[in-house]
Amino acid sequence: MHIHGYTWLGEKAMFDKESLRRPPGAPPTASSPLEVIERYRQAVAAFPTTEVPPLQTAHWLMKRASVIQGTWREPKEAGEWLALRLAELASRFTSAEEREAARLALLRQSAVERLTEGGDVSLGHYLKGTVFHSVSLVTCSPNRSSPDLPCPIRRTR
Repeated sequence: MHIHGYTWLGEKAMFDKESLRRPPGAPPTASSPLEVIERYRQAVAAFPTTEVPPLQTAHWLMKRASVIQGTWREPKEAGEWLALRLAELASRFTSAEEREAARLALLRQSAVERLTEGGDVSLGHYLKGTVFHSVSLVTCSPNRSSPDLPCPIRRTR
């Protein structure tokens, strides 16, 4: 098992567009309504290429490998990366409680524990203005919640 890290920083309005955050699903049939067929075409084109976080954390593994920000074998190393990503933007978090160093340390510790157990981690914070920050750590090969998803790095080799 290894762990991939992902981040996204963007407008909350973009994050709220669930259609960008859902994988295509089963293909429509020939008798499907035109809007269903069009939605499917859009999802096939947009989902793998958009860097907007998926609704399910494990679905990051369905995205292209180029959106991976780092890969680690050890949960502790992935937790340190997470802590750095949070620290970079903590001064912009809208909530003073979310900026507290003790809370950020607890998030790192909790992430390491969850990854050690084979789980994924997904955190999001509103930043000043209308910006949203997402950071995720996803276990790979296999992923506990979606064991059939192949590793995006191996898929591109």
